[in-house]
Amino acid sequence: MGEILKTDEEILRAFKQPDTQIKAYEWLLDGYQKRIYWHVRRIVISHDDADDVSQNTLIKIWEHLHEFKGESKLYTWIFRIATNEAIAFLNKKKNHLSLDDAAESLGKYLTPEGYFNGDEAALKLQQAILQLPEKQRLVFNMKYFENIKYEDMSEILNTSVGALKASYHHATQKIEQQLKNIKPLSI
Repeated sequence: MGEILKTDEEILRAFKQPDTQIKAYEWLLDGYQKRIYWHVRRIVISHDDADDVSQNTLIKIWEHLHEFKGESKLYTWIFRIATNEAIAFLNKKKNHLSLDDAAESLGKYLTPEGYFNGDEAALKLQQAILQLPEKQRLVFNMKYFENIKYEDMSEILNTSVGALKASYHHATQKIEQQLKNIKPLSI
């Protein structure tokens, strides 16, 4: 059987000791690797891109974990790195276009020929999410799919809780409207 997941405090304590540093990083991977991947995947859409960005995120975490001061929760620090890496990747890939401008090209990954493998309702939801402005898309994904608290999102995205709540509210309204207008996929 697998090991019991360690708490963030246990991971950080073990990481500070040279003889348990690698084990601590393995514990961090056990607890966060899948969550990082899916968080990044919702931003970059493509499986291959999400793999690349996730790996870059994990490398950055390894390189900078010794600098973590504990002023925020470990997972908000990790998700801030993952979010920044994903946005930087898209900006670089799209020649510095915003996520808003990239929505159409990212949409190709939602079809069965791409990597998304879901039913028609899930595809429609993803299409609607891709139509959202960048900030609303990030907030919606973090709240709806990952159930991240607004206070933690505030630390990750460096935005006020009130602004995040407003973004989520506007995003849900836009998604609802988009779902009413999206035509069925012709596959």
